[in-house]
Amino acid sequence: MTYHPKSDFMNVMMQRGFLADCTDYQGLDEELSKGVVPGYIGFDATASSLHVGSLIQIMTLRWLQKTGHKPITLMGGGTTKVGDPSFRADERPLLTDDKINENIAGIKKVFSAYIDYDDTTPNGALMLNNAEWLDGLNYLEFLRDIGRHFSVNRMLSFESVKSRLDREQSLSFLEFNYMILQAYDFLELNRRYGCLVQFGGSDQWGNIVNGIDLTRRVLDHQIFGLTTPLLTTSDGKKMGKTQNGAIWLNEDLLSAYEFWQFWRNTTDADTGRFLKLYTELPVEECERLGALGGSEINEAKIILANEVTALLHGAEAAKAAEATAREVFEKGGVGDDLPTLSIPAAEVTDGISLAQLVVRSGLAKTGKEGKRLIGDGGLKVNDETCTDAGRMFSAADLGEPLKLSAGKKRHALVTLG
Repeated sequence: MTYHPKSDFMNVMMQRGFLADCTDYQGLDEELSKGVVPGYIGFDATASSLHVGSLIQIMTLRWLQKTGHKPITLMGGGTTKVGDPSFRADERPLLTDDKINENIAGIKKVFSAYIDYDDTTPNGALMLNNAEWLDGLNYLEFLRDIGRHFSVNRMLSFESVKSRLDREQSLSFLEFNYMILQAYDFLELNRRYGCLVQFGGSDQWGNIVNGIDLTRRVLDHQIFGLTTPLLTTSDGKKMGKTQNGAIWLNEDLLSAYEFWQFWRNTTDADTGRFLKLYTELPVEECERLGALGGSEINEAKIILANEVTALLHGAEAAKAAEATAREVFEKGGVGDDLPTLSIPAAEVTDGISLAQLVVRSGLAKTGKEGKRLIGDGGLKVNDETCTDAGRMFSAADLGEPLKLSAGKKRHALVTLG
């Protein structure tokens, strides 16, 4: 890509690694240079929180606002009832209206940490819900006015649909309609709010192009699409997925400390790239930190963890997480990344034994081996030897990270998820 953008927003997207593809680089860049451009991302309410896989999208909207434009966060109160089939092997479970509304309430909590919803400013963000226009649709009118613009042949050619059919996996008519509804969202946002651009992961390209095509046919308006890369870590793992499950953004599902620890455990090869995407440090500084070698790269990872945690949970939470980590790592004589076991609070209602913690944290393969390790005095809890395999730990005990050590070199951290 040799295009040299004029607008601040496109410069940020290209320099920091946000840009996977765009339907019209020059056309969008010119609109961004003229005045305030409204742009949106849709978030379906399939869970009560987003996870870090969505953070690249949230940061896109944050940069859109920071460069003078208007972000729109669109809650999928309507589309969640259908479920996006993109690159899924099976149909999403259908959620009740109450559950969808509960999930939306949970998801909304995160956005105000990144985006300013002050409606008195030209670039104040909007929080909308597509149930507003989807719930009241008349089926026959919708088929006649909107459905006629969609070619089934073309819809079948989209990779998200094609891959499902090629594997002979069922694709329900309900799911097949999803791309039409998402396209209709873009049309409605353009008609109601002058929205000019939709952002999304590169797996949303087909859905975004559908919306652009529909809006051109119905309103004769030119609008744009810009996609971000689907991120994997340098070792090939999907961004935001760990052995303990998703890295949630809501603090009631994942503590600020655990969130901080996820970023601290970034691999050396990903540090510079993640600094550009997930912090607001200058690009040159991100590149300098990412190029550090040896033990110095660990300080770069701490800066990454602090910056990302401060954006979501606040500067005080980031400082507290770093202080806790230094206490656990340095005073306990632990060097580098510590395997972390996050236990859901529901699992420790009646307490959990030390023997169970030793097995679940990977310090012993079986309960028998764990009990022997503890009985022989080979296990320390927060640097103190403990020989009682039946010692119970409550949710309160796990409120602060618990360090388990088997000998001098094998350690694990246990936290409440």
